Amino acid sequence: MLKIGEFIYPWGSGHYSRMMRLNEVLGDHIKEEFEVHFSSKDHVYEKLLKKFPEQKEKIHEILMPTPIDGKFGPSVTMSLMNLLLPISKNPPLVRQIANYLKEERKLYNKERFDLVINDGDMGSNIIAKNRNIPSLFITNQFRPKLYNSRAYLYPSLIFVAKQIAKATKILVADSPPPYTMCEYNLNLTDDVKEKVVYVGHFTGKQIKNEEKTDLEKLVENNEFGYWMRTGNKSTNDGTGQRYEKVFHQDNMRNEKRIISHARNDPNIDSVIGKNGNKYSVSEALDKKVDWIQIDIGFLSEHEKDTILNLCKYAVVNGSHTVMGEIMGGKSKPIIGIPIYDEHTNNILWAQEKNLGILATKTTQVIDAIYKIKNNYEEFEGNLDEFSKKFVPNGAENSAKIAAEILEEKR
Repeated sequence: MLKIGEFIYPWGSGHYSRMMRLNEVLGDHIKEEFEVHFSSKDHVYEKLLKKFPEQKEKIHEILMPTPIDGKFGPSVTMSLMNLLLPISKNPPLVRQIANYLKEERKLYNKERFDLVINDGDMGSNIIAKNRNIPSLFITNQFRPKLYNSRAYLYPSLIFVAKQIAKATKILVADSPPPYTMCEYNLNLTDDVKEKVVYVGHFTGKQIKNEEKTDLEKLVENNEFGYWMRTGNKSTNDGTGQRYEKVFHQDNMRNEKRIISHARNDPNIDSVIGKNGNKYSVSEALDKKVDWIQIDIGFLSEHEKDTILNLCKYAVVNGSHTVMGEIMGGKSKPIIGIPIYDEHTNNILWAQEKNLGILATKTTQVIDAIYKIKNNYEEFEGNLDEFSKKFVPNGAENSAKIAAEILEEKR
């Protein structure tokens, strides 16, 4: 039986969602019998245990080093201090790296993988190359463009790029140029270009028709914006704080919005009416409340699909996976409020193509809403053209490559 190792970097949610979509279609292309072993930590490890309760022996907790949480995303200062000092219960980074590579080597020794697929985990790239095991590295970054405030991070980008380059193939989760949304996050060197394949975005599977929920019924025939809170806790909280500043402006008094908190907590679910009163979703539907804001902890796939189909625009932090789904899959303009330089790069690209708008200040967010509404036909036209060139089947294309490599290895 073939063995495949999937190593998922636990910072954010994009790595996990991409790998789960890939995992769903691997069996459609790999004809031999195979088993998959997953490795990650923290929230990704917990999600894997919940998703595959009968396969706990194939889910491995590997303590991959991640940045230290700050108020708005990772704290650069704390993360740099963590190189040599223990911070927030995290041992010094040099010790973390040594320990995690040691654990990954043990797993390699035990399972003897025929192929490894790494989404963000560079350590597995190194081990695979040293053992002559074919590896696929899925990414949307390679030496991303930095801004003046982060120039001191350049040496680390070079180090990371060298480790990514050790993969057998580098699969860019984006459409081929000139429609590559993560273009400014890709500064490919000549020595890796021959390894790179633009496989396309890892969009979700087709949503089945289901009976409408109360939320879906409540938002029908309304013009609203969809405000997404995504990522790990610090990113999610930081995004939420930025949103709240916007909501408290006078110009937002009549701007309807739905906020997805990306937290599986039903206590978050609530509706605020224009009268200032708070309701449950079902209560607001029954009373035909004229609502201004709806907060939802966790949308089902069907609800998310409905919201994206009906919304006028979406407000995001610049996550590559999310932007691809919204602009390419749904042809909706985005307003991007970035957390990382990676996000800024994605949003700037979209803004240059007139598919969305970058907003770093509260007033800019409000200006962006008005600009999109006043020029909606222009945005629609550009998005329609972009969506025609959008490659959504990144998971399927990656699975084909995995199958081809395994076939060549026989």
